[in-house]
Amino acid sequence: MSGLLALLDDVAGIAKIAAASVDDISAHAAKAGSKAAGVVIDDAAVTPKYVHGFEAARELPIIWRIARGSVFNKLVILLPAALLMAAFAPWLVPPLLVLGGSYLCFEGAEKILHVLLPHDAHSGGPDGSHDVGDPAHLEEQKVKGAIKTDFILSAEIMTLALSTIESGEVWIQAVVLAIVGLGITALVYGAVAVIVKMDDIGLWLTRVGRLSMTRALGRGIVKGMPWVMKILSTVGTVAMLWVGGSIIVHSLAQMGWHLPEETIHHAAVVVAQPVGTELQAAALWIATAGIDGVLGLIWGIVLVPVVTKLVMPLFGGKTAAH
Repeated sequence: MSGLLALLDDVAGIAKIAAASVDDISAHAAKAGSKAAGVVIDDAAVTPKYVHGFEAARELPIIWRIARGSVFNKLVILLPAALLMAAFAPWLVPPLLVLGGSYLCFEGAEKILHVLLPHDAHSGGPDGSHDVGDPAHLEEQKVKGAIKTDFILSAEIMTLALSTIESGEVWIQAVVLAIVGLGITALVYGAVAVIVKMDDIGLWLTRVGRLSMTRALGRGIVKGMPWVMKILSTVGTVAMLWVGGSIIVHSLAQMGWHLPEETIHHAAVVVAQPVGTELQAAALWIATAGIDGVLGLIWGIVLVPVVTKLVMPLFGGKTAAH
């Protein structure tokens, strides 16, 4: 009987440890997911362009193929690489974050410059058009390009997630990274699937709606989706610059250079000081994010000629913004 009671006591102890581990994993996953929110917004804003111009019947299959590639990127390639880095080279995390943040700043700045200077040499033919060619071949190219872009964003997401995990347990790190990777993939590509099919839903409502209000809603959805896409693209660009700038500043502080982070904090405090006590925290956050975004834009503009004239030709590729 005493042995049975001891066994039950051990089982209860294991259950408590397991429950604490689940809470720990949930907390780490939530923290990591929120940290990567800006990259997620950009990912959701970028992906719909890969189905633009295809038949409606091919939109969801294309998104599904990109989502599968994204899962492969995160779980098969990046997760083991992140665990190896955490175990044997944790000092690599801040420099990689600086590199990833620089990529986001470059992408955001390039998109802004592409809008301001639409007649760029990379914009296609004389009239800005592109040769479509075989639709199946074009789809294959689009999917491969999307998965490559996703790999870079996924690497940033997984590195950000890894940097927020305080536990040194390898299995906790693995579970948290897997949860974040799968959760963000489902969120991004689920949202993209809804976005690209909203116009079809609107058309369906205009055809089958029995009430004039329902048909009017359908017409409103169809007319409003181009504006939604523009807003989403704008939000994605702003998020890239803000997140990229903040990642670089914070990572530089982790590497020992605290001056940029301290200077930005002091400037944000000055800006937020006139605001009432109730809104001071929000004002401080907005001021900090704004300064990070401006720095991200400046750094991105510096990187654009370097990447487009020196780096991209080495790989024979074109930038994602085009």
